[in-house]
Amino acid sequence: MKRPIRTLFYGLTHEHAEGKFASLRRMPDEFEIVGVVDDRPRVSKYYVDVQLEPKGCPVVSEEEAFAIPGIEAVFVETTNSDLMRVASECAARGIPMHCDKPCGCAMEPYRSIVETCREKGIPMQIGYMYRANPAVRFAWRAVREGWLGDVVFIEADMNHDYGKAGYADYISSFTGGILYNLGCHLVDLVAPLLDGLPVRVTADIGDAPGDPAGSRTRGAAFLQWPTADVLIRTSSRAPGGLPCRRLRIDGTNGTIDLCPIERFDGENLKLRMTLAKPVNGYASGCHVIDFGAQTDRYAGQLMEFAQIIRGEIPNDPASYDRDIRVHQIHLMMSSDRKV
Repeated sequence: MKRPIRTLFYGLTHEHAEGKFASLRRMPDEFEIVGVVDDRPRVSKYYVDVQLEPKGCPVVSEEEAFAIPGIEAVFVETTNSDLMRVASECAARGIPMHCDKPCGCAMEPYRSIVETCREKGIPMQIGYMYRANPAVRFAWRAVREGWLGDVVFIEADMNHDYGKAGYADYISSFTGGILYNLGCHLVDLVAPLLDGLPVRVTADIGDAPGDPAGSRTRGAAFLQWPTADVLIRTSSRAPGGLPCRRLRIDGTNGTIDLCPIERFDGENLKLRMTLAKPVNGYASGCHVIDFGAQTDRYAGQLMEFAQIIRGEIPNDPASYDRDIRVHQIHLMMSSDRKV
């Protein structure tokens, strides 16, 4: 009989911790939260608009965390600056982990963590929640199977307007600012659409209007592949930014436009695809693909994680190379470190 996976939820301070925790609580047949690590005493900077209060779960210190018997999975949801420290410990202990993003301001220790997981066969799922988004998966498939022809241009946008007191100070703690903090999601959207690494990257990181000097709350990057260009944009001062987040892919036979990328307002998630020539049962012209209403931002990815741990679906060995490549591209546009 299937039983829930004994899960350690490590951290209360990541921006995604509250939502991730809520999703896990809605999946009691898959995950049993046996401990929650309160990492707030650490001095690393973090920004959480709504404090997570894990009622009904045992709260432990960092020193007590891995002494809990029978841990089968760890959700690493501590501050961005501490993610890799905890991930390294999980890898060394051989415990499957869901680790939030971004994965550090350099390739190390992230590359070594991934290689340890590869050697030991440890599932390591990075918290790129769009990977389970049905519209994003449709777009990836359309490009992979050549429906759009050759990709020539991609635009990816992840603006918002929820930065309150303390947000600018938090974002300024990263060399790449908001392009580092949010841009990794956009790189993860783009990477499956193009091969290899960009041949040239130009990035501009500055302060959004109204934010103090040095805030780094706006950023854009132009990434060039041999046959395609990519524009990535992030800003913390874009009214209505959340419902305007976009992935647009232009190819020689068609275009896909996904805006918003996700929605949880009760309306159906839709994607628009325009084709010059018919392909795979779609006629030439415009098509609106309806994916229905979304109800949980994280559940799809978390269910995959549970299935991998149980051996119900394979732990894809190609995922390790993919994650390293995403981080390489991410650093090329948001870090002054050599990748």
